[in-house]
Amino acid sequence: MIRGMKTGEAASARRPALWACVAALVLAFAATNSEAQQPAPARLRIVGGLASVSQYTLHEERFWSKDLVRLSGGKYSASIVPFNQAGVPGQEMLNLMRLGVIPFGTALLSQVSNEFPELGTPDIAGLNPDMPTMRRVTAAFRPYLEKTLRERHGVELLAVYVYPAQVIFCKQPVKQLSDLAGRRIRVSGTSQADFVRALNAVPVFTEFAEIMANMSSANTECAITGAMSGNTLGLHKVTSSLYTMPINWGLAAFGANTDAWNALPPDLKALLKSELPKLETAVWEESERDTGNGISCNTGAATCMKGTKGAMVEARPSPNDERRMREIFAASVLPRWVQRCGTVCAQAWDQTVGPVVGIKAPVGQ
Repeated sequence: MIRGMKTGEAASARRPALWACVAALVLAFAATNSEAQQPAPARLRIVGGLASVSQYTLHEERFWSKDLVRLSGGKYSASIVPFNQAGVPGQEMLNLMRLGVIPFGTALLSQVSNEFPELGTPDIAGLNPDMPTMRRVTAAFRPYLEKTLRERHGVELLAVYVYPAQVIFCKQPVKQLSDLAGRRIRVSGTSQADFVRALNAVPVFTEFAEIMANMSSANTECAITGAMSGNTLGLHKVTSSLYTMPINWGLAAFGANTDAWNALPPDLKALLKSELPKLETAVWEESERDTGNGISCNTGAATCMKGTKGAMVEARPSPNDERRMREIFAASVLPRWVQRCGTVCAQAWDQTVGPVVGIKAPVGQ
C-alpha cells in the first residue's frame, strides 16, 4: 500500500454523510437528465469532466447521451453529469469510485494528486512545453497509472483526457519570463506555485470561478489558465498581454469501479473498450484545437471560432525562455515535488516519465 492510502481510507470513514449527499445529488441529476428519454434495458450513470468546456459539451456528453444508444442498437444507454455541477468534490473522486458510490467517474489528476501525489507525475508544471511532449509523457506514464488505479484504488482505467494548455494572462505587458518577477499570479496547483516562485513571482491560489473577481479586485496581476477557458471567463477584457508558453495542461482519468466494471455484460464491455479510445482521441484533438483557438480569439485574429474576439497582444516563448523553463523544472519544480512526495514519486518518475525527458529524480530530497 502506498503512502497516502491509509489517509484516504481514514478520510473516507470520516465523511460518510458527505458522500451519501454526493451520491444522492448524482442520482438526482442523472434522473432529471433522463426523464425525457426512453429507458433502455441497461443504463449507466456517468460523472464526467468539467462542465462547459468543449471536451465535455462536444464529446463526453454526446458520446454517453447519444452515441452509446446508437452504437449498441438501442440496447444500452447512459446519463452523464459533469462532476463540478453534481456536488462531487474533485479531490474525493477516487475515494468515491473505490467505494462504488460513483461507479463511473472522471478524476482530474491535479486534484486527486493532493492526496496521491504520484498520480500527478505526467503533468507537473514546466514538464510539457507542447502537445507532442504531452502525448509522449502520458503514454509513458499510462501503464503505471492503469496498474496503480486497479491495484490500489479498485478502479479500471478506461480513458485519459487532456485539457488545453494553461497559459498566462497579464494586465501589464509580458514579453519574456523575467517580466513576471514580482507579480502576483493566479495558480491552481502546487507545482504551478513552485514554477511561479522560481520566477521570483508570488503565487495566488484561486479557484477557477473566482479568477475574474480576483483580477477585478487587483488581488492578482496575472492568471494561469486555459486560453479558451480564460476567454470564456472574459479575461481578455481585463488583461492586455497573453504569454503563450504552456505551463502545464490538465489530465483526467476516466474509469470505473472494478466491481461495477466486472458486472457489465460482456458485449457492453467490449463496446466500451472499442469506442472509448476513439472518444479519447477526439478529446485530445479538441484540446489541441482549443489551445490555438483560444489564442486566436483573445488576440482578435480572424481565425477565432467559438469565442469572443479580444485585443490582447500575444507573446510567444523565445528559445531562451524555453531553455529557462527546462532549467526551472529540473532545478526547482521537480525537486520540490519529490521532496513533498518522497520515494513513491521518485520511483514513479524514474520508471515512467524520467527516461522520456532525460531527467532523473533528484536524490536526497
